[in-house]
Parts: sequence; structure tokens; C-alpha cells
Amino acid sequence: MNAMNVLPLQVTAAATLAAVAVALWAGSGDGARGTVRRAILSLDRVSTGIATLLASLALTVAVGAGLWQVVARFATETPSVWSEALVRTALIWMAFIGVAVALRAGALVSIDVAHRYSSGALRRALEAATMACCLSMLGVMFWFGWMMADRVQFQEMAGLEVSMSWGYAAIPLGAVFAMVGTVAHFLDRRAEELENAV
Repeated sequence: MNAMNVLPLQVTAAATLAAVAVALWAGSGDGARGTVRRAILSLDRVSTGIATLLASLALTVAVGAGLWQVVARFATETPSVWSEALVRTALIWMAFIGVAVALRAGALVSIDVAHRYSSGALRRALEAATMACCLSMLGVMFWFGWMMADRVQFQEMAGLEVSMSWGYAAIPLGAVFAMVGTVAHFLDRRAEELENAV
């Protein structure tokens, strides 16, 4: 196997183990643990706020460009060449940035039976394993998203005439926001969907 193909997985595994260890250590107690926990949650408040704003802005841009596309096509009978590409790019940004908000809120699809019927150390172990899986996936997304954004920097999006890197940049940026949200969710669990489920 090529060393280049294995390196991202090795780095992701090491970073995931380190993040899980820090989160488990900071998860309870005062002193230095409490300071680290408060710092992570403060970072999360800022990053989740920024992610919410960016995802909302991307949705607004997509709706505006889509509306213009309809108006241009049917009202003026001169189809816009840029609006379809802008809608597609804005929706990609909305999805990849918005996943951070969903992870933080515990709003993604989850298998909650094991969590609901466990308690104590077993429940915390399940939460840590879930966090490790999410961080591993997000680490791979970051690494390969960064590589793809770099690889296509000299290609232009049809209709927009800007670098394709602007579209692919949503992947690593969204992964970073989502990593912070994942660790914060572990430290300060918000799962309204699970509690309200019947």
C-alpha cells in the first residue's frame, strides 16, 4: 500500500485518539479539567455561531440565485448562465457547514436505543466511541477535502469563472467546525431529539 494513502489514516487515528483522551479527561472534574472544558465550550459557542451564520448565508444565496434563475428563464426569456452553478455551490457550502450545527445539537440520525438503556460508564463509553467515529470520519473529510481543493485550484467553475477550490473548500472548513461541535457535544450533551422521542 502506498505510504501517501496510509498517512492520512494514521494521522487521523492519532489525532482522534488524542482528542478522545482529552475530552474524557476534561469531561468531569474541576481545576485544569474544568478550565479545558470551559475553553472548548467557549470555542464551540463562537464556532457554532459562525457556522450557523455561514450556513444561513449560503442558503440565502442559493434561494436568491434560484429565484433569479426562474425569473430570468421565464420572465425575461434569457436564462442566466451563472445562477445554476451558484445555487449548487451555495447548497454544498450550506450542507458541509451546517453539519457542524447539527452535530452540536445532536440532531443527526442516531441509534439511541443503546444510549437510552445504558447508564454510567457504559453510556460514557458509547458516547466516547460515537465521538471517535465522528472525529475519524471528519478527519478523513478534512484531509481529502483539503487535497481536492488544492488539486482543482486552477480549474474554473462553469458559469461562475472562479476557481473550483471555492466549492471544495467547504469540505475541510465544514469538517473543522464539525470537529469542534462533536467534542463540545460530548462535553455538554444536547440531544433534544432523543429526549423528546416517543
